[in-house]
Formats: sequence, C-alpha cells, structure tokens
Amino acid sequence: MLGHVTTLSDPLAQVLGKKASDTFEKVFFLRTVGDLLRHYPRRYYTRGELTPLDSLREDDHVTVLAKVATSGVIGGHVPGQRPKGPRGRGGPKQRLEVIVTDGTGKLQLTFFAGVGFHAKQLQQGTLALFAGTVSSFRGRRQLVHPEYELLPVSAADDRLTTELAEEFARELIPVYPASAKLTSWAISRHVAEVLEALDAGEDPLPAEVREKHGLWPRELAIRAIHRPTDREDLRQARKRLKWDEAFTMQAALAQRRHAAAAMPAVPRPAVGDGIAAAFDQRLPFSLTEGQRSVGEVIAHDLACAYPMNRLLQGEVGSGKTVVAVRAMLQVVDAGGQAALLAPTEVLAQQHYRSITALLGELGEAGQLSGGERATRVALLTGSTGVRARRSALSDVFTGDAGILVGTHALLEDQVQFADLGLVVIDEQHRFGVEQRDALREKGAGARPHVLVMTATPIPRTVAMTVFGDLEVSTLAELPAGRSPIATHVVPAVERPHYLDRAWQRVREEVAAGRQAYVVCPRIGDEDGGGDDAPEPDDGAPGESRAKKTRTGAASPPPPTGTPPRTSRWEEQDDAEDARRPPLAVLDVAPELAGGPLAGLRVGIMHGRLVPDEKDRVMTAFAGGELDVLVSTTVIEVGVDVPNATAMVIMDAERFGVSQLHQLRGRVGRGRNPGVCLLVTEAPPASTARERLDAVAATGDGFQLSRLDLQQRREGDVLGSAQAGRRSSLKLLRLLADEDLIATAREAAAALVAADPKLQAHPALKEAIDDFLGDRRAEFLDKA
Repeated sequence: MLGHVTTLSDPLAQVLGKKASDTFEKVFFLRTVGDLLRHYPRRYYTRGELTPLDSLREDDHVTVLAKVATSGVIGGHVPGQRPKGPRGRGGPKQRLEVIVTDGTGKLQLTFFAGVGFHAKQLQQGTLALFAGTVSSFRGRRQLVHPEYELLPVSAADDRLTTELAEEFARELIPVYPASAKLTSWAISRHVAEVLEALDAGEDPLPAEVREKHGLWPRELAIRAIHRPTDREDLRQARKRLKWDEAFTMQAALAQRRHAAAAMPAVPRPAVGDGIAAAFDQRLPFSLTEGQRSVGEVIAHDLACAYPMNRLLQGEVGSGKTVVAVRAMLQVVDAGGQAALLAPTEVLAQQHYRSITALLGELGEAGQLSGGERATRVALLTGSTGVRARRSALSDVFTGDAGILVGTHALLEDQVQFADLGLVVIDEQHRFGVEQRDALREKGAGARPHVLVMTATPIPRTVAMTVFGDLEVSTLAELPAGRSPIATHVVPAVERPHYLDRAWQRVREEVAAGRQAYVVCPRIGDEDGGGDDAPEPDDGAPGESRAKKTRTGAASPPPPTGTPPRTSRWEEQDDAEDARRPPLAVLDVAPELAGGPLAGLRVGIMHGRLVPDEKDRVMTAFAGGELDVLVSTTVIEVGVDVPNATAMVIMDAERFGVSQLHQLRGRVGRGRNPGVCLLVTEAPPASTARERLDAVAATGDGFQLSRLDLQQRREGDVLGSAQAGRRSSLKLLRLLADEDLIATAREAAAALVAADPKLQAHPALKEAIDDFLGDRRAEFLDKA
C-alpha cells in the first residue's frame, strides 16, 4: 500500500497477507514484523564465493550457490510428431538434467515437469541459488525439482563496468534458516518487502549508552544485518543487536531484583550459643577450608533483609549437605524453619538419615534423649504412612519441626509452615521452575531465602550465573578420605574386547571385596522409559555382533528362578537401520547373572519397585549382601555405599552430562579409588561421543555444565519455555559474549536504579514487554 508505514509490532498478515503470514507462523512461529526481522540470516554468501558442493550429504535440505555447467533435455517425442495420449501419456517421458558446479564439485538437478520452462531459465553460465533435499541416483548426488532463484546478470557481463562488477561480486547474499515450505530467498523477499516501509520507532537503547559503547541506531542495525554492504556493516549490526538482547535481558532482571527488594525476607542472623554452634562442636570430622568459607558467605546472606538466592556448586562428595545443614540450623536458631527438597524418595530418606545422625540429640527435641538446645527433623514423601504423615504435618505447622526433608510431597497444599525461612533444593535439574517456585511461595508473608545445591548446573542455571541473576559459591576440594574417580569410554562397536574387559574389571573389584553398579536407561517390560528419561544422542548404529548379547558374551540361559526373556541385544538383520530400544534393567540383569558376571550376587533396583522393596535392596547392597546392583538412574543421587568402587553405564550416550557426572559420583565414596566405564555405540565423530569423551576427561562439574551449555544452548533463561514461544536469545551467546553481558548488566542496573519503572524510557519498557510477552507479570512475581 502506497505510503503505508510498517512498525515492528504490526502483524505479518497485515503486511504480507494471510497466506504468507500463516506459513511463517506454522514453520517458525513468527507472528509480527519484529519476529520476522529477528529471524536473522545464519550465514552470508558473496557472489565471488561458491558453495562447496562436495560437502553435501544425502537427505540434507540445502541451499547452494552454483553456476550451470550443462543443461539438456533427455527423452521426449520427435519434433513435428504429436505425443501419444492425452498430455503425452503413453509416449516417452521428458526430463531436464542440469549439471551445476561451484568450481570444486558438481551437482545434478533433475526436473520432470515444466521441462521447457526450466530449460529456458537454466542455460549454460546461469548463476543461481538452488534449494532442495539431496538424494542420490546411480551414485550421483542430485536435487530433484529444486526451487531456485536466478541471480542478476553475471559479473563477467560486458554491460557492467569493472567497478560495478567488483561491487556485484562483493555483495553479501543473506542465507536464512529455511525449510521446504519457506526457502531462504522467499524469506529474503518478504524481509525486503517489510524493510521498504519500516519505521522501527524510538530506539530502546538510551543515547548515552549507544554513545559510550559506539553502537549504531537500532533501525540502521536491523537494515544492515539483512542487507549488509560489507563485513564491517555486518559486524556493527551484530554488535548492536547483541547489545539489544543483553541490555533488555539485564534491564528485566534488574527490575526483578528491584521487585524482590520490595518483598523483603526476614533476617536470620547467626546465634553464638545456638544449635548451629553445638552442631559444629559435635561433628566427627573437621570442616574443609572451602566448607568454612562458603558457610561464612551463606551466613552473611541469611542475616540480610532481602532474600538470598545462591547456588552451591560442588563435586559429588564435596560436603554440600553439611554446609546446607549448618545454614538450616542458623535459620532454626533465629526462630524460623527450613525445608530440604529432594528429587527422589531414595535421596530424601538418605538426607533424613544423614541429618538425624549428624544432629543426634540436637534433632530430638521433646524426647527424653533430646538435648537442651534441640529441634526436630520431619520426613515427608509420597509413601509416608498416614500416621507419620499426620505427625509430620502437625510438627511443621506448629513449628516444633525446625527442618522438613521431603520430595514433591512438600509442595502439596496441606503442607503449612509456621515460619519458613530457608528453602534448600538439592539437585535442581530434577525439578521444574514451577515446582521450585511453589515451595518458595510457602513463606508466611516474607520470601524465604533459597539455597540451590548441585554438582553439575543445568545450562539455564549457568546462563543465570552469567547474567548475574544467581550468586554462586563453589566447593572445590574433596573431604579427607574421598578418592578420585577414573572414567573411561568403552566403544563397544569398534572394540568389542573392551566390553569384555569391563566385565572382567567388575569381577576383579568384587574379588577384592568391593561392589559395583551397572546402570541402564530403561526398566524394561516395554515400560517406554526409565525412572528419569535420559537425553537422546545423535544416533547410535544398529546391532553389529552376531549372536552375542550387548554384554559381549553369548546369550546365556536366565538364572534359576528368573522367567525366560527374549534378549533385546540379539543380532538384528544387517539391513535394519532402525535404532534399537535402550537397554533395560530387567533384560540386562539376568543376562549378566548367567553370563559375564555368573556366580556373583546380582540385584536390581528401579523406580517401579515398592518403597519397602527398594529399602530391602539398598539395605542388602549397603550391607554387602549383593555384589552387583543393576539399576536405572534411581541411584543417581543420594545413594552412599563407600564399598562400591566400580560403575558400568550402558548406552551411556543416552544420558546427559549432568546425569553421567551424578551417576559416577556413587562410586569412590570410600578410601578405595573408583572407576566409571561409559559403554557406548555412538560413532567416534558424533556429538554424543564428544560429550562422553569430555565427561571422561574432567571431573569438574561446572566445566562440564559449560560444555553442556555449548552443545545444548541455554534454553529460556527467563523461565519455563512455552510451546511455540520464540527463543529469548537470537544472536547472543552466553559463553562467547560474557564480557558484553557483564558490561550491559552494569549499564542496565544503573538505569533501573535511577528509573525503576522506566517512566523516562518508554521504548525500553516496550522492548522488555515484547521480550517477555505474556510472561512479564509471572516473571516479576517470581523475583
């Protein structure tokens, strides 16, 4: 429409029409002009460069820049003769075969329809962009009926002056993330249509910030990233638009911190002669220097009138629980209560037993054995009996229980605290944002302090620490008596004998009087998943060893008393490409007991066992009555058997970095060194194999979490992702742009401190509203 001005908030349907806008929404969830203009090119071509065609892989959907080398029509009727049948049915079929080249490789294009039209378009020497799915015919790579965009006259055309030819060759051609329904050049055309009438409005970045950091105006940057004249234009555009993302995010976080200050926490200062002091005196071991220094920082935070929000990161076995207990007792001494939220019943019970054992008489208030200064510790899980549950709820409601340990059961409405002052969340990657917030909301009027404990922070948590929205304390040293864990990758496909050696190593550990775990991704019996669904990898090959189980031994008969099963590890047809199901506890255990580990006492553990059976199995394993425990990830956290020194993780590529790091922390918890063997079928060059190699190379959980962030991206840093919601960050990379993010935080914090409601910065407020969308109120409420 002549004279029409387009704004960033305009619906795409208003600018591009309903058909195009519906396609953008369906394929990329883009609804507004701003959404489309934030769909940035993923790379740029220059006409002086040609795409390396020899790098194309079959089944890839690709966009290539190439020149027509030859073009010819194959088949068809003799000129002057009418084809047989309607529309030529019954006569020989025509097809157009075009060979394009980039100077290093060739690619065939095949057309079966519109042959005459395409033959005229794609004559020798024509330069064009082609898009389609790579297939193969008679050993040659080809695109069948590719879409294409002819480029203007070539730089060699004598109608162009030398100067224009050089400019033409240097021009950057944007290539967008595309699909079969939306090609890169179709997106480019729509972007051009939008840019022609664009009025980007007031710049959300204050002029003083732009001037101080040498940033372009927003509209200029938007135009330049889609239509750069040279690489310097592109660099300046990316720099400015990265700043938009970082500054908007930091301003939103600064507003959230300001909102949190308006809902202060109750200070919980340390008491010199309280339960916490008595606890320190009765500890049977000396605190590490790290535990003391981190404890002092947390004690200071708890004494403040605003909520603590701290991440306690420490290797498995570094003593995080003792630090948390000391913090909880400080809150109890100050008249408050503390809740410890654990992801599984096994871990909750382990914490309860550990805390009550450490406290002794200090945790037996109201009992004859209780000390003069004491509190109570209550346990609440899904399997807690009616009578015990009623007692725990009563003690928590009256305040008689200073510490409540539990699972998701703590989130129920019936759980009411007298004065909740501290929430401790163990292994936060096992909880959703909503679950963690639900417990935090149980504070009576004031927000409780929050302490999150983890060995390997999830990518979103690392992102929040980079953005400065989460304070971090780290326990770097292991307590006395803990041994290091050696981790090795066992490539079962390339080196089957390595798997045989793995089982031999397990037998050696047992022969030396020690114990071992074998971990599988699934329970079995067509359960469809394990206790905690592992993360998929980028593909494992099919079966490769005829008539051998995945343990590397011939399929044994099941042990006495075990019902016969069909092994999931047996050889499949060589032609079968389908990926096999993950290995299962109920399949692996009998095969090991009758094969590589025959003669050893093998038990099983998984989430479908009733609580009493879980306790019986764990008690038997901890007591040395079992040599090997075949389990799902139910043992991932909280299981403490110092005599267990070996772990074999089957299908290790199907687990995430955090899970692998947590799992191997179950061994080496005593004075004997531990060994963790990661059995995998992932190809050597795959992302999954790189992940396993990284886990084997380091025991640093925070380093592994940064690797996880590099591979998986940060997700939605602001909160739980919503289906169909665009990602928060487009250009910003948290690890690569840490310095920029820190600088933006300082600038945003200063601005929000001077203008908390952004009344003098309406464009920035609008940008934050657009960034958060319908999550704004929820985001600020969960400060």
